[in-house]
Amino acid sequence: MAFSFREYGTFSGPGAQYTFRQNDDFTNIFEDPTFNLDDVSMVLLSTPSDYVYLHLDGTSTANVTLERNTGPITQFFVDATTSYFNGSVTIDQNLNVLGTLTVNGLFTAAGGVAAPFKFFDISHPTRKNYRLRHGCLEGPEIAVYFRGKLEDTNVIKLPEYWKDLIHPESISVNLTSYGTYQELYVEKIIWGQQIIIKNRESGPTNCYFTVYAERKDMEKLIVEYEGSSPKDYQDMSD
Repeated sequence: MAFSFREYGTFSGPGAQYTFRQNDDFTNIFEDPTFNLDDVSMVLLSTPSDYVYLHLDGTSTANVTLERNTGPITQFFVDATTSYFNGSVTIDQNLNVLGTLTVNGLFTAAGGVAAPFKFFDISHPTRKNYRLRHGCLEGPEIAVYFRGKLEDTNVIKLPEYWKDLIHPESISVNLTSYGTYQELYVEKIIWGQQIIIKNRESGPTNCYFTVYAERKDMEKLIVEYEGSSPKDYQDMSD
């Protein structure tokens, strides 16, 4: 494979001059109408009809592209202990990580994140040289929860935004009395905004509560589906 760097001087192309090493035969490349001499920087030549070239956008050094003349580059391999990208990186298709992916900043995903399990792992808050790891609770729905404590009131006021976030009919409530024994129950739910709690003995309604509800801004989760990888779920839901 020939490897040539651009040198200014003797070869006149549209908008620029280029000189290549004497022993490299680029005649067929230069006759190719798709080969733009305006912005060529480096050519990796296999044959005159099969080559890869690094080029600019024709007007400045702001955009640099590595391109193959016959179509996509099948594989691009970098043999380096560490590679650095100073700036944003856009990946148009899949990213396969064979080792560990470490993110020191914010990780965001426009779609879902599929994994056999999920952890959070932090420095141990009380034991030196230890770490603390928890697993995430999982269930057959995409849901949210709201918890708290009632004292001297029998109304659970749900967050205002829940009215546009959850299916009101999916609300479920867990109640745990404190202080004294109380026979508590949910009397009614008002517009997915308030939950009215009653004591069967007409006593206090002092309790801890947890409210769960399914999100309505997401497609319903298909719990069991045919396939061999998470991609099969994406293909099916599309």
